[in-house]
Amino acid sequence: MNPTQYDPMPAKTILNAVNAPSMPFDWSINPYRGCQHGCSFCYARSTHAFLGEAADDTFQRRIFWKEDAPAILREQLRRMKARRKLPAHVAIGTATDPYQQLENRTRLTRGCLEALAEFGVGASITTRSPLVLRDLDLLRQMRGVSVNMSIHTLDRTIWRTFEPATPSPRRRLDCMRQLREAGIAVHAFVAPILPHLTDGEAETDALLAALQAAGVREMMASFLRLSTPEVKSWFFATLRASYPDLVETYGRLYWHSARLPEAVRRPVYARIEAQMKRYGLAPIGQAEVPRGDAAGDRRGAPPMREPETAACQPVQLTLF
Repeated sequence: MNPTQYDPMPAKTILNAVNAPSMPFDWSINPYRGCQHGCSFCYARSTHAFLGEAADDTFQRRIFWKEDAPAILREQLRRMKARRKLPAHVAIGTATDPYQQLENRTRLTRGCLEALAEFGVGASITTRSPLVLRDLDLLRQMRGVSVNMSIHTLDRTIWRTFEPATPSPRRRLDCMRQLREAGIAVHAFVAPILPHLTDGEAETDALLAALQAAGVREMMASFLRLSTPEVKSWFFATLRASYPDLVETYGRLYWHSARLPEAVRRPVYARIEAQMKRYGLAPIGQAEVPRGDAAGDRRGAPPMREPETAACQPVQLTLF
């Protein structure tokens, strides 16, 4: 196995405008290109091709980090403030995980949070890593902050197969509990749901029960989407190596589309909605917030289900 290579990447801007009407946020920050978590279903894998890199194992073995990201962001915010056009809210980690392993060393995400806090800009963070707890001091200072934790299974074999270098589901549940106890708004992204692997009634029930026990009140759920040839190819290679008996089934389901047929999705979503009610979980943005509880800023939070717009990719797939 080749060692991971880390390359600094010059950047002119860090805060990026998001113009797609299907996206539930207007501004995004992604301090890294490539992701050490190596999730086989990550939709951002194909973005490595924009850098002239392969979208295979290179995606998790060659990581680009944006040099001086906090300073560049601070200057952007300064200019926007001068024009009275500061954003109210920013989504962090919409492509690759802002708390992947390299963040321990570069601290780019923390630096960006410091800049946002200075200018009073709210943020939602999407991650799979408990490293976000390191920055609790900043999160407590920021207005309108929330953390979206992606978790799609409690099964250790499935987790290790499709998310080879991510923190364990149990660590993520504990992270969500600690964030809640610290007064930070926490949302669970139950994604991606994998047909015939994590979509069974017992599997989703166990996961939702665990979320409730961790103090989570709001969540969304989304089935696997394979939006580009690069992502589809890598996912099927993983499936063929670990679950060869499912390759033909997945081939029928995803041969002509990036997403599952509605007839397959609809009954599972309906069942999950019923389970959510049983465990007191609400779609993101619809939970009743007790007096004195930290609600966070609801902007940037996607609905419980994946959008029906074909061009829209659910945010959690950094997932993812």
